[in-house]
Amino acid sequence: MGEGKQGIMAVQLPSQNPIEQFQAKYNELASGVKAWLSKQSLPVEAAFVTAASAAQGGVIGAILGNLSPDLQPTPPPGANLDPNAMATFNQAQALTGGPLVQARNFAVMTGVNAGISCVLKRVRGKEDVQSSMAAAFGSGVMYSLVSGMGGPDVVPAALTSGVFFALVQGGLFKLGQQFSQPPAEDMQYVKTRSLLSGLGLEKYEKNFKRGLLTDTTLPLLTDSALKDVSIPPGPRLLILDQVHRNPDFRRK
Repeated sequence: MGEGKQGIMAVQLPSQNPIEQFQAKYNELASGVKAWLSKQSLPVEAAFVTAASAAQGGVIGAILGNLSPDLQPTPPPGANLDPNAMATFNQAQALTGGPLVQARNFAVMTGVNAGISCVLKRVRGKEDVQSSMAAAFGSGVMYSLVSGMGGPDVVPAALTSGVFFALVQGGLFKLGQQFSQPPAEDMQYVKTRSLLSGLGLEKYEKNFKRGLLTDTTLPLLTDSALKDVSIPPGPRLLILDQVHRNPDFRRK
């Protein structure tokens, strides 16, 4: 009886981490939505992306508004302010308003940005700095209009906000590209990395780099060359066999 219980217990699998389960479900849902959107028309995709991003932005804005409710500026009681002074208060209100104000502002900003990006990506077939800046310009203009930052000078203020948003977004896009691109050295080992990864020999990539054995030298590899960079006999045979059998690694 005891042995039977032990056998049952031995085959029980450990329960999956709830966080991992949530991540798996979220990734599955995101993949499904992405696949569904790719089959829809441009208006449907743009409307969906705009609405979803606006909802996310609204939640973020509401949270930020709740974190700083006391910072919301208001005119002094009974104050008779001129239009310029009221415009200043409106601008401060747009930046530090309560939950509803911030939810509206962030919803418009993120929704317009995502919608324009979606349209431009579908039309142009790519996502580049020009598209990113155009989307940011549109979101900056709309943010200025709905938040009342312009006061009496609505159009100039909206255009100024749009230009500011575009410049910031363009700078961030370029910065992100620089950090996402691999170093120039790694670009010389794309085929080498693929070769080693296919053989399960990734740890010998440093040996290739130590001997300056780049992608261009793959067709010239010899046993002595691999031996000179301290790669053992077994891995050397596997590497040379793969180079000789795979046309992608041979001289064109």
